[in-house]
Amino acid sequence: MIYEISSIQDPRVAVFATMTETQLRNRLNAEQGLFIAESPKVIRVALQAGYEPVALLCERKHIDGDAADIISQCPSVPVYTGDRETLSCLTGYTLTRGVLCAMRRKPEPLLTETLRSARRVCVIDSVCDTTNIGAIFRSAAALGIDAVLLTRSSCDPLNRRSIRVSMGTVFLVPWTWFDTYSQLRDLGFRTAAMALTDKSISLSDPILKQQERLAVIMGTEGEGLPKKTIEDADFTVRIPMYHQVDSLNVAAAAAVAFWELAK
Repeated sequence: MIYEISSIQDPRVAVFATMTETQLRNRLNAEQGLFIAESPKVIRVALQAGYEPVALLCERKHIDGDAADIISQCPSVPVYTGDRETLSCLTGYTLTRGVLCAMRRKPEPLLTETLRSARRVCVIDSVCDTTNIGAIFRSAAALGIDAVLLTRSSCDPLNRRSIRVSMGTVFLVPWTWFDTYSQLRDLGFRTAAMALTDKSISLSDPILKQQERLAVIMGTEGEGLPKKTIEDADFTVRIPMYHQVDSLNVAAAAAVAFWELAK
């Protein structure tokens, strides 16, 4: 059904307007957690990955245009629409892609399930920038990384901006949260911390590619990885650089590492 929205106070569209990312995630009742996918392309990827749509918000022109195939796939999902100004006031920004979809989160997968057949994984340790999270996922999907793991101090990959930057690849790469690096070692992974230290080996060192199962650890910009994480890693790895440049943006560094190490 298609419903016309004339007020930003309409309670039926609170999920798009007044709920915070924390409220959407609903940590206390995870099975009711939601996220917002933006743009027809990203929504299609999420649908193909099996995510359940709850509601759609789009400009009128997209009902018979860019969103037509999505609406036809989800006949029981309510579609809310209105003029561009009303929707901009509702969401707080202009819908440049014209379509938003509230979708239900899947249950958090077990670490063993996520890593069952993985050989090369990325560990995101305490990265809180949603743009970087999305960019890392996009590179992981494109460059052959089997799974992504995140410390619980990292940003949620299903944050709206992270999803948008990833171009929907957060729905394609298996991922989950984890608690201790010992869990990885118990599953046969050796760890490679990307950090500049006196003991760092080059990313091109042959020993890295020889590892059957390898977890590449990326830390937050500025502070980098925690000292203990670096000390406990099997390898500390640096990217050779020129012109006295000592570091890259974490998303760029991740892409370089994935290209070199992915099997």
